[in-house]
Amino acid sequence: MEIGKYSWGIGDRFTHQAEAQLKAMILAKNAGIEIVPVWNKSNREHTFIHSEPASTRVAADAAVKALEWKGQYFCDADHINMNNVDRFMDACDFFTLDVADYIGEEAPAEEINAFVETNKKYIGDLIIPGIAKPFVITEDEVRRIAKKFLFAVKQAATIYQHVVKAKGEGNFIPEVSMDEVNDAQSPVEMFFILSAIAQYKIPAQTIAPKFTGRFNKGVDYVGDLKQFAIEFEEDLLVINYAIKEFGLPENLKLSIHSGSDKFSIYPIMGELIKKYDKGIHVKTAGTTWLEEVIGLAEAGGDGLEVAKKIYAATYENREEVIPPYATVIDIDFSKLPTPEEVNTWNSKKFAESLRHIQSNPNYNPDFRQLIHVAFKMAANMGNVYTDALEKHADIVGKQVTENLWDRHIKLLFGIK
Repeated sequence: MEIGKYSWGIGDRFTHQAEAQLKAMILAKNAGIEIVPVWNKSNREHTFIHSEPASTRVAADAAVKALEWKGQYFCDADHINMNNVDRFMDACDFFTLDVADYIGEEAPAEEINAFVETNKKYIGDLIIPGIAKPFVITEDEVRRIAKKFLFAVKQAATIYQHVVKAKGEGNFIPEVSMDEVNDAQSPVEMFFILSAIAQYKIPAQTIAPKFTGRFNKGVDYVGDLKQFAIEFEEDLLVINYAIKEFGLPENLKLSIHSGSDKFSIYPIMGELIKKYDKGIHVKTAGTTWLEEVIGLAEAGGDGLEVAKKIYAATYENREEVIPPYATVIDIDFSKLPTPEEVNTWNSKKFAESLRHIQSNPNYNPDFRQLIHVAFKMAANMGNVYTDALEKHADIVGKQVTENLWDRHIKLLFGIK
């Protein structure tokens, strides 16, 4: 089983927007860009909402049938580990092996020594075709990388083999994820991580590294765009070389766990994947949830009231909802409006404060980040929230489709 060249993680917290999301993929196809939709929902999100992975599969299948989608599509067991992977086995055919928590934990000394020995031929000048200057590699550097990452990759292999036993080899797409950490992985580290992935026989088709800069949830990239461009290009070239050097899958591609809406780096990524004719996987799960809230606000009346209640509950319970996302949000609380202030807003003010259009004077990135992690509060409302989604399905769905198409896909692929 191989995933297509371009794929998009279109997570849906409450499994109400599958058709609206798929409509964006259809617009892309009509414009000549084949994108594989991958519905992803993490164990954390299922736990908060009290849902099961089967619901994601049911929603995806129904959307595919309703819109007569003929292309590939997948359901992703997003950010899973050995503690929770089993609940995803039946419903999913894409598994994001998240080993970020194991980075820095050391493998046994004999395994580190064996890894260093296996990779001794790269000590000296490591020449990667397309990268102007060789990387100077020392034995100490290889050992440092092994100490930092080898155990994590071994954990990915353990999860992978567990899934193989349940689903059979070649019956799912494996991704290795190391993005939700504080420290970026350099292109050199990426090279030796890929060596370890090959050593542990993980046929990864996508890999999600952490890049320099902040990838905060729901808002634009914060960092040096030139440095990001260098890292992204070098990672593409490292992957090209590693595929040949280590026998990794030919379609191995970078996975960008954007946390939604990294608009300033989309053109950079788009130009570079075009330059090197490479694929990409982009995850934008949270952006759909945000567009739901925007749609409810736009609907006015009871929809706007639901949106305001979600904000008030999240503001009051921020010490509960923020910690699970501490590494991927950066909120200036002094810039958050109080619930009392928000209660005075009309539909336009609420929607424009939340919608990610940075040129709009009402846009508030701190407000947006807090709402991004507020879905647990919506889940606590029970049917009140989902009933509102169903009542205002047309306007909510329009927000979801237009956001994915106009502000994401068109920007990444340079579609006018």
